[in-house]
Amino acid sequence: MLAPIIIFVYARPEHTKKTIEALANNYLAKESEVFIFSDGPKNKESEVKVNMVRNYIDSIKEKDYFKSVTIYKSSVNKGLANSIISGVTQIINKYNKVIVLEDDLITTQNFLVYMNKALDYYEKSEKIWSISGFTYPIENPKNYSYDTYLFYRCSSWGWATWKDRWDKTDWDVKDFSNFKDNKLLQNKFNRGGYDLSNMLKAQMEGKIDSWAIRWCYSESKYDMLTVYPVKSKIKNIGFDGTGVHCGVNEKYDRMEIDFSDTKRSFIFSDEINKIIVKKARDSYMSKSKYIKSNIKKFIKKIIFYDILIKRG
Repeated sequence: MLAPIIIFVYARPEHTKKTIEALANNYLAKESEVFIFSDGPKNKESEVKVNMVRNYIDSIKEKDYFKSVTIYKSSVNKGLANSIISGVTQIINKYNKVIVLEDDLITTQNFLVYMNKALDYYEKSEKIWSISGFTYPIENPKNYSYDTYLFYRCSSWGWATWKDRWDKTDWDVKDFSNFKDNKLLQNKFNRGGYDLSNMLKAQMEGKIDSWAIRWCYSESKYDMLTVYPVKSKIKNIGFDGTGVHCGVNEKYDRMEIDFSDTKRSFIFSDEINKIIVKKARDSYMSKSKYIKSNIKKFIKKIIFYDILIKRG
């Protein structure tokens, strides 16, 4: 059975249209069940665009893009984190696996083939936490023959998982007090990028509201891995200032994806490649960048306290 697809939308009608039309162009689109969760407007300003998005998604059923389309419209604004946690839980409890997209992700034509085949291949694996459709461009070692690699970090840009993994996640991070004082656990978490521990700290201090950092933390806690494609099946078009959590970043506009690769079978890797892991980790945050960042924060604190003492 193909995995159901969940799409989370909010107030970006043009992005939503591009996301859904790209998905509809996938090989397995007409055989796939789609569930769309539309979050409610945060304020009067966003209400117009939320309604525009809803008018568009209401029209999808008539276009015969997918096997079926089910739409859930929230009357209140839940926010992205709560929407994803509750929406994924609802669908995964019924189908045991899901593929998840947000409203700013363009998929390649073979995205659904890749995701479904990977879900089937790794379903019984005790070390695989999730499947990612996105990857940063990484130069692979010579003679690397696989279409995937394994990495210590999950991705929120087009992903998939199974119910037994999803159910392991503690969204309250009840053991954070132990984690924040344990360098070994922090170093283990930072195998997926030296920004991870700081992001979790920011989440627990209420500075950010991210479901993904808690999802990543649980992956590290259970010592599991995410499967990434060698060539990205996802392009994020949301870094144009229109998103709630995304600023402006032109590098994602320049990022190429696997448009030319239309093959419908894949060679999956079962082993960690240390060279690729280092390159993947550095794509997020390298150790040198992490050290420089901490030095800058330390200097700012010294200057701040120096000013306080002088005013004192």
